[in-house]
Parts: sequence; C-alpha cells; structure tokens
Amino acid sequence: MEADFPTRLRECRKKAGLNQEDAARQIGIAHSTYRRYEQGGTVPDLLTASKLAHFFEVSLDFLAGRTDQPT
Repeated sequence: MEADFPTRLRECRKKAGLNQEDAARQIGIAHSTYRRYEQGGTVPDLLTASKLAHFFEVSLDFLAGRTDQPT
C-alpha cells in the first residue's frame, strides 16, 4: 500500500529528528503552512514540494507516494 503525501512528509521529518517548527524554519516556510501539509489540509505547490524533497533528500515521487524508493 502506498503512503500519501502527508504521511511521507511526517515520516521524513521524524527520521530527520525534527519537530514541525524546526523543519519549517529550515525549509523557509511558515510553521502553520508546514503543519497543514502534514495534516493533509493543503498541498504544496511544485516549487515548495521540490524544496521539501531536496531538504529531506528524497524524490518527489517518494513524497507523493508514487514509489517506495526514497531516491
């Protein structure tokens, strides 16, 4: 079963040992925005999704749940 974006994002953050506020700060987005991404309330635009993938060193396909291979 493939995971959805919020689940993958949360898993990446936890694996990095960060809380939501620290992850958001390091990525350069508002904490409230990051929280909504993890809660599934909104999805990032392509540029932000790319930043997230780069920061967590995974592919966009992995974050989107299209593959189980992180890179």
